[in-house]
Amino acid sequence: MRAVAIKGEKSFELIEMEEPVEEDGSVIIDVLKCGICGSDIHYWDLGNPIGLVMGHEYCGRVINSGDRDDLKIGDRVTALPISPCGKCPSCLTGNVQYCPDTWTFATGLSQTNPGALAEKMKIRSDMVIKVPDSITDEEVAMVEPAAVGLHAIHLADIKVGDRVLVIGGGIIGLVSAYFAKLEGASFVGLSETNEARGKRSVELEVADAWYDAKKENIVEDLLKETNGGFDLVIDCCGNSPAISSAISLVKPGGRIVLVGISMEAVTIPSVMAVMHELTIKGAIAYTKQEFQTCINLMESKKIDMMRFVDAVVGLEDVQSSYEKLTSGKDSAVKILVDPKK
Repeated sequence: MRAVAIKGEKSFELIEMEEPVEEDGSVIIDVLKCGICGSDIHYWDLGNPIGLVMGHEYCGRVINSGDRDDLKIGDRVTALPISPCGKCPSCLTGNVQYCPDTWTFATGLSQTNPGALAEKMKIRSDMVIKVPDSITDEEVAMVEPAAVGLHAIHLADIKVGDRVLVIGGGIIGLVSAYFAKLEGASFVGLSETNEARGKRSVELEVADAWYDAKKENIVEDLLKETNGGFDLVIDCCGNSPAISSAISLVKPGGRIVLVGISMEAVTIPSVMAVMHELTIKGAIAYTKQEFQTCINLMESKKIDMMRFVDAVVGLEDVQSSYEKLTSGKDSAVKILVDPKK
């Protein structure tokens, strides 16, 4: 079968690989749609590990139900891509995202479990979730990024009337801004270096205003405009300038949620965090309940994730799609892949 694998730094190759075989009760699916995630871009950017087949946001059709008696051939499914042990304190309290094993064999993030940038894939059966017929393949592929944004907003504990700043206008930033409004934020601003994405956040009505993060005096200007800062800042970038801006732009006693991930150490003005008694939380992935909640919200038409989808491409266009998403000039935030296209 065909698949796309990392070839090197910022480089993919279209390869032929063996079709997955059921083992230990695993479920085998035909991949229908797969989303390109920001964490995938980190791996592609580094070009490591070579040979990795990514893709952990997907919709598929069951061709082998493994040990799942509640599934049948032809059912459409998605899955949490993680690999929790099921026995540690984190797993037993429902916080599988903390489990030390969660990312060790994660689908599409480890070479032992190739992801959905392929025509078929194997999935750990207890992570598989059947999806309702009323939501499309494309919507199902958007469940995973929706759950990331929902988890961040739950940790943010937004109060009705809060003024919120989101740093970063990629898909997770936009989804976080979207949920912030749904939770009752009276104002959502978005800071972004890419003008096209910044403008798009307002056009999509997930942000009330966008701010050019490249502007020299952005912190001073925003502190003046907001009369002392935002109630809450959600950082979806993860680098030193972004986190430093978050600390500078939140009100004393305010809250910061860190969603973005940096592959390197960051430097921040910790004295401000101390003097202003800020609450800073990290946010990683989601709970199984939040993942299911996003499916339920899509089924009931309470959220519209298709507003964020720019295009659906074939495996041959994965390389150019990654280049487009990282150009820093294009408004695109989410591209889906159809391995059969």
